[in-house]
Amino acid sequence: MNAVEIFEVGPRDGLQNEPGLIPVAQKVALIDCLSRAGFRRIEVASFVSPKWVPQMASSGEVLRQIRRADGVRYAALAPNLRGLRDAIAAGADEVAIFASASEGFSRANLNCSIADSLVRFADVAQAAQAAGLPVRGYVSCVTECPFDGPTPPQAVAQVAARLRAMGCYEISLGDTIGRATPEAVTAMLRAVLDEIGAAELAGHFHDTQGRALENVAAALELGLRVFDAAVGGLGGCPYAPGAAGNLATERLAAWLAAQGWQTGLDAQVVAQAADLAQKMREGKG
Repeated sequence: MNAVEIFEVGPRDGLQNEPGLIPVAQKVALIDCLSRAGFRRIEVASFVSPKWVPQMASSGEVLRQIRRADGVRYAALAPNLRGLRDAIAAGADEVAIFASASEGFSRANLNCSIADSLVRFADVAQAAQAAGLPVRGYVSCVTECPFDGPTPPQAVAQVAARLRAMGCYEISLGDTIGRATPEAVTAMLRAVLDEIGAAELAGHFHDTQGRALENVAAALELGLRVFDAAVGGLGGCPYAPGAAGNLATERLAAWLAAQGWQTGLDAQVVAQAADLAQKMREGKG
């Protein structure tokens, strides 16, 4: 079967960049709607300092209040041991750690070098696995950095390999500022695939320049079958100037269906979630 999984990241990676604080009840309603759509994994929380990402300050409440659907894993970002403890206490089913392939973005996003971030994340990954939680890894700026310019493919491969060695079951490769081209994605993936199999990789493409679907096509050609997307095209990145938004889940699902791929998603429910996301963005609730 031609199956592709969409990993829904709207409630976390999408909402984190919305300027107005969104009530917990609205976040919970969005996640509960997404839970009915057929997703296997939904990223719903981020246990980072509320000083830096105030929209995620309610992550614990959100995780405690959602209606958990059978067969769905609810994921949370946990960049440090304190965040991991909070994620476990709130009932996260899996956690994610996030490194950068570029030094400029690592210092802007994590306030440390790539090498130092990987040391920190190794402790988090070890503790999460000891607690029985799967760990997903993210790599940012896989083709271009807003501070350093083009990212060498080998740099991406090295960071991805380090995350895989820590025990991350899957590595999501992020075009953080949405400037990737299919040619750049192909070159980057060929370098990463020398280190990690396609079955352990995911693509995460922003649609800043409207080329996200072309980049998904390039990744599909090289064997990737998991892609991150945010319902309603929510989000971007607060530390990446010019990152206008994630690839919209509904747009990706419709495109995949037209290409003959099966996602297992209920298009009507996804459309309902996209409507909720748009109302949240407009402050209508």
